[in-house]
Amino acid sequence: MRIDINCDMGESYGEIIIGNDSAIMPFISSANIACGFHGGDPLTIEKTICLALKYGVSVGAHPSYNDLKGFGRRPMHLSKAELRSAILYQVGALKSMTETLGGVLNHVKPHGALYNSASSNYEMSRVIAETIKEIDPSLKLVCLSQSKMIDAAHDVGLPYISEAFADRAYNDDGSLVSRDIPGAVITNEDKVVERVLLMITEGVVETINGKVISIQADTICIHGDNEQAPNLAKAIYSELTERGVTIR
Repeated sequence: MRIDINCDMGESYGEIIIGNDSAIMPFISSANIACGFHGGDPLTIEKTICLALKYGVSVGAHPSYNDLKGFGRRPMHLSKAELRSAILYQVGALKSMTETLGGVLNHVKPHGALYNSASSNYEMSRVIAETIKEIDPSLKLVCLSQSKMIDAAHDVGLPYISEAFADRAYNDDGSLVSRDIPGAVITNEDKVVERVLLMITEGVVETINGKVISIQADTICIHGDNEQAPNLAKAIYSELTERGVTIR
């Protein structure tokens, strides 16, 4: 059995340090690197790309709304043209930097409010998918399991990866619980590992209300800004490799 483990990275900006990328990178297989709109100054982005390449980790772009102050977690209304340009700008920059540094951009995963909004909005998802395909039709779109993003990627002929979250609580409809609600972010190692095992072996996850729902986990996300992320990444990696699961 194989599974991809991804993490949002490169989100520090100047003197504001977000996460501990160097401690997490050895235990994952894909890195979603901020593109400057919610985090990630140019030097941080470059260093994170280099760190991923050093460990053989797939490099992905992590575009967001232009919202440094809110860390990309505040919903915004963009026209289709504005959304297209925002994706084109961010993914184009990350792709160019990655290639200049000797790597290849593998995937795109929207960040925060952009990810959540697109997951339930087909038109937004379609703009995102079409723009990514325009940049490079081989790029994969990382999508929330059973979301509108998957529908849009399928319809435009863009490869996609269905994502599940190790450290985020789910609503009964498969959406992510708002971070404003207690219990939305899960930090307990044992609970996180148990959830991941259920996701990849049985294709299910327990919601915040105790309901068991189906989920397709081609990749499992650990949030880099979770203060427990290094410990969670190591715990997941250790448990899965001990069970003969390949992290790739």
